Amino acid sequence: MNTNKTSYNQKILATMDFRTVLERCANHAATSLGKGRVEELEPSGDFHEVKRRLQATDEAVNVDRLKGGAPFGGIRDIRAAVHRARIGGMLNPVELLDIAMTSQGGRRLRRFLEATNEDYSIPLLLELLEPMTDHKDLEERIRRCVDENAQVMDTASPELLKIRQELRSSESKARERLEQMVRTPSIQKMLQDNLVTIRGDRYVIPVKQEYRGHFGGMIHDQSASGATLFIEPEAVVQMNNRVRELKLKEEAEVEKILRMLSALVADSADTLLVNVEALTELDFIFAKAGVAREMKATLPLLNDRGFIKLKRGRHPLIPAEKVVPLDVELGNRYSTIIVTGPNTGGKTVSLKTIGLLSLMAMAGLFVPAEEGSQLCVFDAIYADIGDEQSIEQNLSTFSSHMTNIIRILKEMTPKSLVLLDELGAGTDPAEGSALAISILEYMHRMGCRIVATTHYSELKAYAFDRQGVINASMEFDVQTLRPTYRLLVGVPGRSNAFAIAERLGLAKTIIDHARGQVGEEDQRVESMIATLEENRLQAEAERESAERNRREVETLREQLAAERRRFEEQKDKLFERAECEAQEAVAKARREADEIITELRRIQREEAGGVKDHKLSELKRRMNDAAPELRSKSKAGTPRKKADRIEPGDEVLVTNLGQRGHVVELVSETEVTVQLGILKMKVNKADLELLKQASAQKKPQQQATSSLKRTRDENAKMELDLRGANVEEAIIEVDRFLDESYLANFGQVFIIHGKGTGVLRTGIQEFLRKHKHVKSFRMGAYNEGGAGVTVAELK
Repeated sequence: MNTNKTSYNQKILATMDFRTVLERCANHAATSLGKGRVEELEPSGDFHEVKRRLQATDEAVNVDRLKGGAPFGGIRDIRAAVHRARIGGMLNPVELLDIAMTSQGGRRLRRFLEATNEDYSIPLLLELLEPMTDHKDLEERIRRCVDENAQVMDTASPELLKIRQELRSSESKARERLEQMVRTPSIQKMLQDNLVTIRGDRYVIPVKQEYRGHFGGMIHDQSASGATLFIEPEAVVQMNNRVRELKLKEEAEVEKILRMLSALVADSADTLLVNVEALTELDFIFAKAGVAREMKATLPLLNDRGFIKLKRGRHPLIPAEKVVPLDVELGNRYSTIIVTGPNTGGKTVSLKTIGLLSLMAMAGLFVPAEEGSQLCVFDAIYADIGDEQSIEQNLSTFSSHMTNIIRILKEMTPKSLVLLDELGAGTDPAEGSALAISILEYMHRMGCRIVATTHYSELKAYAFDRQGVINASMEFDVQTLRPTYRLLVGVPGRSNAFAIAERLGLAKTIIDHARGQVGEEDQRVESMIATLEENRLQAEAERESAERNRREVETLREQLAAERRRFEEQKDKLFERAECEAQEAVAKARREADEIITELRRIQREEAGGVKDHKLSELKRRMNDAAPELRSKSKAGTPRKKADRIEPGDEVLVTNLGQRGHVVELVSETEVTVQLGILKMKVNKADLELLKQASAQKKPQQQATSSLKRTRDENAKMELDLRGANVEEAIIEVDRFLDESYLANFGQVFIIHGKGTGVLRTGIQEFLRKHKHVKSFRMGAYNEGGAGVTVAELK
């Protein structure tokens, strides 16, 4: 059997509600082209094809999320018109206008996607645009001839303009002549109504029957009673003839123009059809993105090794307020799940959810499940659910199921997924359970993935003893006498009949007698299942707690790793900067020394009697000035204050890093916590020099204002607060801030713009995209300020 099978049994797709999902998807298509493409969609068994489909959907989802819906306005299904033009047919103005609008819509969509690609990579969507051809010349030619109302314009050709001008003049003359007649008192008495009307494209007047011979001319129509005749008087016959002649000329000229435009369409037929195909595929992909948004669906991870792991998977056709999420894993430790338990517990819904979500993923659709869910690309999915065939073929329920299962056994492969509902039902329980075990054993040995539901308790023991097979059941709340519809993998279904009967009020003596009829072995099994269920609930609570703790630790570890990377990058930049400055200082000193030596030799030659003292002093001063200045020296040439007394708020220099910061708190007698930009770190007091005490840093009180206030400082900062500024002020400050940060060799900086309406953020990010010092930028992480902060990486 072909493992890349793509044609699915339509009954399977209907049984799994796949076609209903496609109907919801088609509602998100913007054009009839896209709707038709959605209706043709079928799952694929080709792993690489499915990955490509999902990647395209993922790109469209991100475009939809970041930029809003893609513009498909004006795009029409022009394939029939193009084919007719190619075989020599003449297109009407509506068809030509549709072609022009489709060309314009395709160009608009291309510009939108190319602009989006500058912010977010969408290679597959752009790949669909590559074969498209721009038909702007054809579009403009059509629009010069056909207006927005699909009428051929007078200016379509000089001849048509001349004909229509003469036509309007002739029509006006004929109408004026008749209006003069109907205003004449002697004629008015002969008319049924004092008006001019049209019959058969000719101007006529309504004349009473008894005056039919008074006007001569031609009778074109009469009223239903025969009392009124619509007569074209002899005085306007020639005028109407001229009007008719001009209309025939107009029709001929319009036909000539339409044939000319149709020929142009025929010349571009192949490329127009290629464009339509690309636009169809794009609309189809964005329709999949739309239904993903509606269902709150996510991108599943794919594999071709038969592994399924659904995290809170939901059946997409059950209302969100009613659906119970499904957690299930299949194909790793076990390849067969046997779900036991009573009816109305949700076994069939769970079965359909697994099958439907697998089909959706194989069709390139996102699935309604949590991030990280995995699905497999099967060569085919088979299902035996319900007994519809018993009606169609007049078979019993058992015969119907057997007919289905026999077909499945013939067609399935190790890479298939088989879903069986109520296996072995409809016959004697002893024979039915034995047959069910035998069928499952055959399928299990073949290696396919199986999920089966059954009433037979014998299958619990089979699943318990067989490696690779696991029991499952639907949870039931005995207190409320209601199923919870949760699938419990690893827990066999237990009978709740006695508990339910007791809660409903059945006499205890009857229940005790019934218990006595149940074998001791069966009672032990039920007790064991109850204990397993209690242990499961406790383990599940502990697992959820451990998972929360793990996620918190993982988040903290990622934050620490990111801060460490930033620190190492800044440290490397500082060392590199120090080495460059040292090399420049040494080179400068050497150049000065060489110049002084050359000057001394010149003076020695010119003044043989000796060198004057004032000249020696000047040269000595130049030699001293040539010595490199160390960055650890203060600008004023005075020693720094020792960090004997350090208080919170003091400005200090961390000597081993060459960075300025502020003391946050005193950790111990020898250590303090220092804020360096956005980084807090513990530093030994011995590595600190006091720059300015907290009492000396009296900041002016900040006033509430919409204009940007900034206190200048000698120390370069790693963040800039622009909240309250307008875009023009902000860009000036960002430009200056980036220059200072670049000179300070910062690896990254933080620009605080707030969330607001997003105008300030957009303006700043547009400016960053083109700035010479900016390598890249991103939105702030959750712990960095989120959407209210932009983090810029510097070159």
